[in-house]
Amino acid sequence: MKKILTTLLSLASLTMVQAQESPKEEDFYKIQKVTSPEGTLLEVGGLTVLPDGNLGVATRRGDIWIVENPTSRKPFFRKYATGLHEILGLTSKDGALYCAQRGELTKIVDANHDGKADTFETIYAWPLSGHYHEYSYGPKIAPDGQFFVTGNVAFGDEEWWRGESRVPWRGWTMKISENGTMQPWATGMRSPCGMGIYDGELFYADNQGDWMGSGGIVHVKKGAFVGHPAGLQWTGMANSPLKLTPEQFYAKIDERRRRDENGRAIKPENVINETPTLLYTMKDQFPNVDIQTPAVWLPHGILGISNSEIVEIPQGAFGPFAGQLLIGDQGMSKISRVFMEKVNGEYQGGAIELRNGFRSGVLRMAFAKDGSLFVGETNRGWGSAGDANEGLQRLVWNGAVPFEIRTVKAMPDGFEVEFTKPVDKKSAEDLASYRVESFLYKYHSVYGSPTINKEALPLKGVKVSADGLKARLIVNDLRKYYIHQLTLDGVRGAEGSYSLVHPIAYYTLNNIPDGQKLAMSEVSTTNSAAAAPTPASAPAAVATGKKAPAKATTTGARPKLVEGQAVTMAKAPTYEEVKGLLTRHTCAACHQANKRQVGPAFSDVAKRKYTNDQIVELIYNPKPHNWPDYSTEMPPMPQVPKPDALKIAAWINSLAPASGSNSTGAPKP
Repeated sequence: MKKILTTLLSLASLTMVQAQESPKEEDFYKIQKVTSPEGTLLEVGGLTVLPDGNLGVATRRGDIWIVENPTSRKPFFRKYATGLHEILGLTSKDGALYCAQRGELTKIVDANHDGKADTFETIYAWPLSGHYHEYSYGPKIAPDGQFFVTGNVAFGDEEWWRGESRVPWRGWTMKISENGTMQPWATGMRSPCGMGIYDGELFYADNQGDWMGSGGIVHVKKGAFVGHPAGLQWTGMANSPLKLTPEQFYAKIDERRRRDENGRAIKPENVINETPTLLYTMKDQFPNVDIQTPAVWLPHGILGISNSEIVEIPQGAFGPFAGQLLIGDQGMSKISRVFMEKVNGEYQGGAIELRNGFRSGVLRMAFAKDGSLFVGETNRGWGSAGDANEGLQRLVWNGAVPFEIRTVKAMPDGFEVEFTKPVDKKSAEDLASYRVESFLYKYHSVYGSPTINKEALPLKGVKVSADGLKARLIVNDLRKYYIHQLTLDGVRGAEGSYSLVHPIAYYTLNNIPDGQKLAMSEVSTTNSAAAAPTPASAPAAVATGKKAPAKATTTGARPKLVEGQAVTMAKAPTYEEVKGLLTRHTCAACHQANKRQVGPAFSDVAKRKYTNDQIVELIYNPKPHNWPDYSTEMPPMPQVPKPDALKIAAWINSLAPASGSNSTGAPKP
């Protein structure tokens, strides 16, 4: 009897382990608040960790604070300086602080050592037109000790949608020496909020907008053009390292300036079914110009809508990711992780989510001495998924290694995926565990771009390393300069049979490397999806000569969308129950319950009377033509797990008038 009970208890324990939910990002990286004095408004524009471990915090309202013992439970805030103008960057060098105000690079010193700044020196001042959008960012310290600063473009008056460089060096990166000498470095920036030094080189992050189909991280070489044409206005100046003129540029690409019968400017909109211009094709159009495409694209609405700070992960911090980059996003209140490599002399690499759920927009980041990450936040005038106006938080790794994609590397015949922990080989050797697609964005004067030229790429085989830490995929039809989305939702860990915390990586393939290709005799070609029984509907498909439907158990059957179809659901979740999902999956960045924002209100979606499954399908494959009054198209969101998507869909449908609208606790507009 005792033996039987022991066996039953063992089986019960095994069942509990198998049924245990896979760990999530919040199980490894905890968000903690840095407690500030009551009444302190930390709309953070700049962060820097000082040599003594204290934290410098600059705000958009013009204050600088020194935070002593910043990782303790009771940090001490000391106001160091005040009265500056829209600080959007802060760094320290040789005992002084340096910040980019709206119109100058400023050196700030506490000369009498009383804990407060008393010397403010203008290192270099640049022109301003007075337009509100002329933000200035930085500085970042170059390897030679000089400073990099970037400047936003303004917008037009009548053509309010069009970026303009009204005064010199708007839309440029400037390199400034300690003695005040300024060297224009590169142009093509639109809203260059994020900068970082990696591998001794300058990289910057831009936001989606006109000429910018999506955000990304770009290598900024001297004399480079990175895409936005407004800054070409100043290439005729003697010290410009770039000589491409606006006239030469617009002779090759239409900026779409049109007027109606009344002489009013017409805002350019996306043209469906056109043959689009692509940014990388400008390399052929202007062979004598160093045109830099993103080293890593950050797909819009998935890995950000307004990318910000770039920081390198130091040794000992954040587990197995040392030497990789973190990139913040202000609009989506999140941080993503980036890994890069050089292929044929050009940077390229991939990006993957790290952590969602910050209380406001992530603008600045800095690593503390203990390896935790300070996160400075703001959303005033810009909006963010995190609905607080400001914030200073700390992201702390708990020491446990998550089961994640560590890196993706390009191979001559596909990709090599490295994991942080060994995989279950049966799942990893099954081609049904993987999907690879490629897509890109248009290069045009329209604000943003839909994803275009999307193709599913054939997987021919997979080779898993003996230690279970790598899987090399043979992928046909690779496309240079395209984003390659690798989805590994079928791969399981050897430990606990867990899913990957983040199963989707986005790799930008600027070059396909040379080298040895895998022989088919070396790889597994097992495909459990292909080996599954043919669905009952297949004979009809064969009889008509059409392709048989995909196996339902792999992706789930997706119904045809019919407006007006009756909604069927179990008891709908409350707003409180889905609030975290709306933030985590960035739905709240573009939608509100009862008010139009970037996209339609959820209550307006509910009025269409889709089923829950149909809403899930629209999350994965949006239909922008269903909402012609919205200029920004929703991107596909395949990374949302289906259980989460169904829960969100059920809540959305509960907002329909027939079900009592706000009866589930949806927030009022």
